[in-house]
Amino acid sequence: MELAYAGNSVPSILVVDDVPANVDILVEHLQYENTHLMVALNGEDAVELANNRLPDLVLLDIMMPGMDGYEVCKRLKSKPETMNIPVIFVTARGENYDEARGLALGAIDYITKPYNISILKARVRNHLEMKKKTDLLNHLASIDGLTNAPNRRQFDGLLDQEWRRCQRAAKALSVIMIDVDFFKAYNDIYGHGKGDDCLRQLVTIMQAALERPGDVLARYGGEEFVVMLPETTAPQAMAVAEKLRRQVNLLAIPHAASEISDHVSISLGVESCVPTKQSNRSELMDKADKGLYMAKALGRDRCYLNIENVLLESLRRNQ
Repeated sequence: MELAYAGNSVPSILVVDDVPANVDILVEHLQYENTHLMVALNGEDAVELANNRLPDLVLLDIMMPGMDGYEVCKRLKSKPETMNIPVIFVTARGENYDEARGLALGAIDYITKPYNISILKARVRNHLEMKKKTDLLNHLASIDGLTNAPNRRQFDGLLDQEWRRCQRAAKALSVIMIDVDFFKAYNDIYGHGKGDDCLRQLVTIMQAALERPGDVLARYGGEEFVVMLPETTAPQAMAVAEKLRRQVNLLAIPHAASEISDHVSISLGVESCVPTKQSNRSELMDKADKGLYMAKALGRDRCYLNIENVLLESLRRNQ
């Protein structure tokens, strides 16, 4: 598996300096290093670019009008989305306390002007290579080894991000809890190797059924999966759940030990809400899990949405 710089084939560097001549020098020498270069001439633009483009490395001057480099670094390190972007200060401020302050704010390196371009390029290459390895390790830690779907750790982090984003935008967030019907019996009759193959096939067909990039299917544990649907209402989430259920049935994986069908089927619990400061994502997951329990209790191979919860949520929003 090849992974380069958080999924990009070419690493990206954000160069930040309020003096265009200084920027030109760095761009001239780094543009042949197989990198994508971005430029900001002030701190405000640097923070905006970093948030929107997520560079793999930031070369940052300190002395700039308005927001200085220290404040830029502080802001980048304060947000989960940008806190792991390595920052190298490239500055004329060469006192020990300046360097100590920059490193204390989270910078990975500190280079004083005038610098040797060969040494600067070597440090940039080293930090980019380290970032590539870190991205790979983070990627491996966030996926399920069997199915290559996001694992529970990754899903929880993504759900937390989407919860906060949908709360700010006052948009609905939906989740679907999924369980493979009678999967223990499937393993008992066909063996765990076939069981692993079955889970991989289910992930492939369900991921293909999700149409938007922001929709996430993750393996939650064992034969249980979960889907996150940002900006999706309850009726829309039910439609997605039904599509997933139908696609699994069309796959028609034989299951002689199932008590409800001759092939593998799934049960799904659906829940939706508009996140608020008074609610939390654990409640959303608990309600989806209860919906899954009800789908199984009512006979399996079905989707369940608690309409009462949806009505109560609608009433609460309209009060």
